[in-house]
Amino acid sequence: MAAGSSDPGPDHVRLLVKVARMYHERGVRQPEIAAQLSMSQPRVSRLLKEAVERGVVRTVVVSPDGVHAELEEALVERFALRDAVVVEVEGPGTDVIPALAAATATYLDATLKGGDTIGVSSWSATLLESVKIMRARTSSVAHEVVQLLGGSGSPEVQLHATRLTSRLAELTGAQPVFAPSAALVGSPQLRDLLSEEPAMAETMQAWSRLTLALLGVGSLDPSPLLRRSGNAITDEDQRDLRELGAVGDVCARYFDADGHAVDAPFNDRLIGIEPDRLRAVERRIAVAGGMDKAAAIRGAMLGKWANILITDVEVARELLK
Repeated sequence: MAAGSSDPGPDHVRLLVKVARMYHERGVRQPEIAAQLSMSQPRVSRLLKEAVERGVVRTVVVSPDGVHAELEEALVERFALRDAVVVEVEGPGTDVIPALAAATATYLDATLKGGDTIGVSSWSATLLESVKIMRARTSSVAHEVVQLLGGSGSPEVQLHATRLTSRLAELTGAQPVFAPSAALVGSPQLRDLLSEEPAMAETMQAWSRLTLALLGVGSLDPSPLLRRSGNAITDEDQRDLRELGAVGDVCARYFDADGHAVDAPFNDRLIGIEPDRLRAVERRIAVAGGMDKAAAIRGAMLGKWANILITDVEVARELLK
């Protein structure tokens, strides 16, 4: 019976309540309800459906502390995302990296199913932490793990970037594909020459095969990790970017507050995935948090640099203002 039909009599309502309480509160199975009340199982099923339609049974989902399903749904709707994960941090000023890393590891564990070619942003401290706590899979869930940005720099930090790619490949049963070049080189001519080297050309070809990208979001102020890498932009480049209205970057591709790519003065010296090729990747997961990155994260979402966001609750609320 549809919810919009005429009101049932009191006897029918009593039957609805009886069946609903037996099934939902006492856990009695439908065949047992049918036997006990001397009716068919299909009729029990119809009565349970009617109980929902008439409001006798109402479903209430209670989110435990630390779960922000409403914020996640609002972010998905506001920015037309595929998915969003909002994590709790201990309080204002708390380092968000551990919480973001744990959420990212859990998300990948749940969503990597097999056959993916995964691109990784080399200079994200959060992604580095994520792979440290990911569990190894018993069977392969990815085909390749590919660096999206030139990786060479200081030996100490280069080790981190290589470890990110190689460790994620090991955990997922994939083949690692490295970017054997600095992200920023001295001239456009050198960039072209390095791009033609067989190892680098192979990596750039792999960018066209990506099905998933793991991305950090940077602000105009380079992270300590990026500064130590030797790939950070100069103070002069930063000033030029500010004049162009840039607020942040993904894979060293800078954009303004609305997410539009800006013509950075070093674009022709950059060895990294191009914006159009990146935005063509089916699943693009941005992992970033902290209020100092809120403007950059908003720009990344507006510009469709990512379509899945993992962030902290404070930034999520800021993005929804």
